Amino acid sequence: MSSKRNHHSKQFKLDAINYRNEHPDLTQVECAKNLGIGVSTLAKWESRFRNNDGDIPVRGSGNYQSDDAKEIALLKRELCDAQDALDVLKKAISILGKS
Repeated sequence: MSSKRNHHSKQFKLDAINYRNEHPDLTQVECAKNLGIGVSTLAKWESRFRNNDGDIPVRGSGNYQSDDAKEIALLKRELCDAQDALDVLKKAISILGKS
């Protein structure tokens, strides 16, 4: 059995917590089932919400250990793209220079 991880947006997570708070008659299990998420997922989001003064920190895509690591990866990608573009321009100049 393969496991596919769903990545929910920050807004979805906040909406899920609001849904749970607006429906005190429902158990955590029922709320999670209605939202289509696991009970442990909802519990984790609620814990993060409580521990971060009413906010849920999200890192974004990628598994970076810090914001600096994420920025370094972004800059490396941009450098690689710029180098590729430069190579294309050099080839174009050499082709056009021969004619």
